[in-house]
Amino acid sequence: MSNRKIQVAAYSDTWPGIFAQERLALYCALDTVIIRLDHIGSTSVPQLMAKPIIDMLMEVSSLVYLDQLQDKFKALGYSAMGEFGMTGRRFYTKGGDQRSHHIHAFVSGDDNLFRHRVFRDYLQAHPVIMQQYGQLKQHQALACKHDSDLYQQGKNSFIQEHQAKAMAWALITSD
Repeated sequence: MSNRKIQVAAYSDTWPGIFAQERLALYCALDTVIIRLDHIGSTSVPQLMAKPIIDMLMEVSSLVYLDQLQDKFKALGYSAMGEFGMTGRRFYTKGGDQRSHHIHAFVSGDDNLFRHRVFRDYLQAHPVIMQQYGQLKQHQALACKHDSDLYQQGKNSFIQEHQAKAMAWALITSD
């Protein structure tokens, strides 16, 4: 069990601005490796309740090169967490136990890039599902108190079900 407090908050209009500010700092420091940097996760979905942590999806040209830039991440306040349970990912956190930012980095072409973007877009396009997800998150936060693993486990089946639906939705709605 982690020392992190699980807190789910109402959507904040400040989250897109916080992302934009961090995005600029990351591009300035890591512009030679970043291809694209997106705001993902619950803070990227207007009106969705969320842990107030800005999740970012970083598409990079090379994980090997990214791994050589750890000093730049550290200078921006990030801790490198390695793959953190997902092969082919580099995960970074900022803010210690009370995290403020997460970076999920994948090499260009990795299927996880599409999966993350589509899930965000799906929640934005389906307000009823978005509200159900917010209610689940709030319930899990209250039930799990400070156990982030238990909090995540309680959301897994919903996320897996709706990621599959999001992938199908993306295929139907794409040009």
